Amino acid sequence: MASFTERSALAGLATPGHFGRAGAGLTVVERTDIALASVIAKHGKRFMLVNAVNAAFGVALPDGPRRATVGSVAFAGTGPDQWLASAEGAEAAGFAAKLRGRLGPFAAVSDQSDARLVLQLSGPRVRDVLAKGVPLDLHPTAFKPGDVATTLVAYMGVQIDRLDDATYQLTAPRSMAGSLWSWLSASAAEFGYDVVTR
Repeated sequence: MASFTERSALAGLATPGHFGRAGAGLTVVERTDIALASVIAKHGKRFMLVNAVNAAFGVALPDGPRRATVGSVAFAGTGPDQWLASAEGAEAAGFAAKLRGRLGPFAAVSDQSDARLVLQLSGPRVRDVLAKGVPLDLHPTAFKPGDVATTLVAYMGVQIDRLDDATYQLTAPRSMAGSLWSWLSASAAEFGYDVVTR
């Protein structure tokens, strides 16, 4: 019987260290410790789903492209009656199964943990790097902490979340990891960037 081991979506593409110009304008962290699941409300069950999420996780489901976080669990609005749920730490183990158990009567839940690449980006030049491929106004008055957008980055479908004043998160299909990394590393080189493992 074959055995499988977990590996980074960027294995063979990105290694820890400093790259590009001297100085670190950007820090890139690949998050391999997050569990992800899509949650789509069943027809006519949105109100019951909102109540179930609040009862189970203490999270008020966002209405629109926003992110709501309580503890280690977050729900990001990605479309009408659709969210990408995430969990870290102890909540991450069996997260999709937990969601199905608590939300199954009201929502379709699909595990996305192995299907997505998640990169957290921070640093003094993070917006300059993102501006090279993200067709959104990322000015702090236009894209605030907690905001979420599903958009294209260098022709690839990506979800971008602004986690706080200094940190953005990119979530993309794992199959696009090579293309996304090629764009990101080229865009960040002029500012210098650090790759950090977690």
